[in-house]
Amino acid sequence: MNTPISALLERKGSAVHSVAPTLSVHDAVSEMNRHRIGAIVVLDGPRLVGIFTERDVLRRVVGAAIDPKRTPVTDVMTSGVITIGPEATIEETMNIFTEKRCRHLPVVQDGRIRGVISIGDITRWMADAHRAEAEHLRNYITGGTLA
Repeated sequence: MNTPISALLERKGSAVHSVAPTLSVHDAVSEMNRHRIGAIVVLDGPRLVGIFTERDVLRRVVGAAIDPKRTPVTDVMTSGVITIGPEATIEETMNIFTEKRCRHLPVVQDGRIRGVISIGDITRWMADAHRAEAEHLRNYITGGTLA
């Protein structure tokens, strides 16, 4: 759990999908669907100005009966985005997800976005770590060699 988030980014890749704040909600959702992602960062040039998530679509667009083709994403995105650095640990990141009730965190280093970590990324990492530990213990108990 002391593994840095940078290790997860190396494994999953650091591709960052983004949209401009002036893009329509409809087009932003289309971009999310095209990449099969639940959140997309909103950049004004190189500057992170928000994140637009499935939750934003449900609450701020559908729930508010807003026309997605006529509404810019900046009107309904989450601003004041919580970010983490690549040195943040998995445990620290899990705590942020729990305390802040969010599902996606941009990873920022030296003012640049290096990737986005989701709660699903953390869950996969933890499941893989538990499987590896169980296999290690199984080998130990049955007299196998330790890796």
